[in-house]
Amino acid sequence: MKASTVLLIAIPVLLVLAGLLAVATTISRQRSSTGSLGREARKADRSESGAGVATIDESEAARARAGEARQSLEPVGAGKPVVSMGGGLIRFGEAPAEPEALGVNRRQFFNRSILAAQSLVLGSFSVAMIAFLWPSLTGGFGGKVRAGNKQDILGEIAEKKQPFYVPEARAYVVPYPEPALPAAKKVYSDSILPGMEAGLVALFQKCPHLGCRVPWCQTSQWFECPCHGSKYNRVGEKKGGPAPRGMDQFPIAVDGDAVTIDTGTVVQGPSIGVNTTGQEAEGPSCV
Repeated sequence: MKASTVLLIAIPVLLVLAGLLAVATTISRQRSSTGSLGREARKADRSESGAGVATIDESEAARARAGEARQSLEPVGAGKPVVSMGGGLIRFGEAPAEPEALGVNRRQFFNRSILAAQSLVLGSFSVAMIAFLWPSLTGGFGGKVRAGNKQDILGEIAEKKQPFYVPEARAYVVPYPEPALPAAKKVYSDSILPGMEAGLVALFQKCPHLGCRVPWCQTSQWFECPCHGSKYNRVGEKKGGPAPRGMDQFPIAVDGDAVTIDTGTVVQGPSIGVNTTGQEAEGPSCV
């Protein structure tokens, strides 16, 4: 599955999970913050209320009536006195406001802090996943990789008689013979042909069979997979084994003498039977 397809699936899933987590956390906090008195607490509350009423004697009732009389004489808008169970005045003015009316209480503060922390962690994880799946556009595998200078690459290949390996691109750069171009134009895609016309091919190191890295065999001058024995000629065309096609390729561009490999585009290798160069094994196989 391509990285873009995985990305299109992962982003909506992460957003849905984030929404479900936020809703579930909010509902849980609301349920936990809404408590109810137990049976014993309600019984004790009723008993205390009854005892308090029973302890009010006639003198306290008289003082309460006196207070009401004084209140009737006060100007309109004056604060009402608050009378305690013992008859003493606690304070003048309105009754104390509920804690929720004054602002965020401690429980609400902790609940909102936990929700914010969870949202931050989930958001950071989502961003990290998107950054991991998002293909690189410049430098590194998944983007355009500078392989080096054409003359230096061809010189090293001729000297060592082996492909030029580019670790950042996970690719082998091999020469493509000019006499084979007419045959190549019949089977290769337009994205690969410009590199062949410049005399180079970039082969993905992964075997198209089961994904093993395909090493170069110095004696046969072929690529030979040690996992299941698939073999490919110098330009990646299949010569034997269970692989379903030749080695996959990357478009390659030559600007002046600079060689650039576009690892963001993987082009499937040629089908079985394609042999544009006619190169056979030049020695014993390694596998």
